[in-house]
This record gives sequence, structure tokens and C-alpha cells, in this order.
Amino acid sequence: MNVKGSGLTGVGEILPFGPFPQMKTYLAKKETVQPKWYLIDAEGKVLGRLAVKAANILRGRHKPTYTPHVDTGDFVVVINANKVVLTGKKEETTEYMSFSGYVGGEKYRKLADVRKQKPEFIIAQAVKGMLPKNRLAAKMLTKLRVFSGATHDHAAQNPVTLK
Repeated sequence: MNVKGSGLTGVGEILPFGPFPQMKTYLAKKETVQPKWYLIDAEGKVLGRLAVKAANILRGRHKPTYTPHVDTGDFVVVINANKVVLTGKKEETTEYMSFSGYVGGEKYRKLADVRKQKPEFIIAQAVKGMLPKNRLAAKMLTKLRVFSGATHDHAAQNPVTLK
């Protein structure tokens, strides 16, 4: 479409794409993505705020090359999962439900029980709830590594520590 004399250009000047130059939207490709590693210490941090930060890094929302349909995210290592904090009365009222698939197969577990047995589950579920519900999110969730103690297995990747 050629625009002739639209008022933004000189008289009689013809521009190929209207009065403004054409911009192309950048779309990342999975071959060009180079993931980094990040380390988050959960000690004394509020669960929801930590989960938002981790979910945004897993999705790649912190990068200028973020593309919704491509996994542009980075790896996240969370340590001290057993020392994460919940606000208000959530410590007593939060329950996790699981379903076996059989009739009457619903089971509810209190947060205190889960914290004793498998504290990594608390952070993993919170992050999972903040990701989109699709196959790409399942792939992103594999990049989340949660450890209940202060040590982790990914020192060789030199993760960048986040506050």
C-alpha cells in the first residue's frame, strides 16, 4: 500500500509501508535459546512471592526475547525449601488434595505433614500453579530443581544467586 501526501510526509512523497517504517516482531526459536542457571534461597521468604519469581524465570519473562509459545526460560535451583514462610493462617488451613483415580480415592494432606515428609513439594506445587496449563509448562517445570537443605547438586552449572 502506497501513501501519497498523507500529511506526515512531504508533498508527493511516496512511502512503501505507510507513513512509518515497518517494524518486525522478534520471535525466539528454541534452537537459539541459551538457558542460564539461577539459585534462590527460600529461607525466610514468603512462598507466593518466591513462586512468582521462580515461575517468571522458568517462563523467560525476565528476558527481552520472551516468546509465549517457545520455552525461553532458564533453570531455577531452590534451596532451603523446608524454611519457606507462609503468611496469615495458611500454615494451619492449607491442604493438598490427591486423587488415586478410584471411587473414594481422594486424600487430603495438611501442609505441616507435607513439610515434614517432602518440603520440596510445597514450592513445586506453588510454582506449577503459576505456570500455564499446557504441555509447554510441563517442559518448563522440569527446569525447576528444589532441595530441602542448603546444599544442591548443581554447583558445576555456576548458578547466579538471586535475592
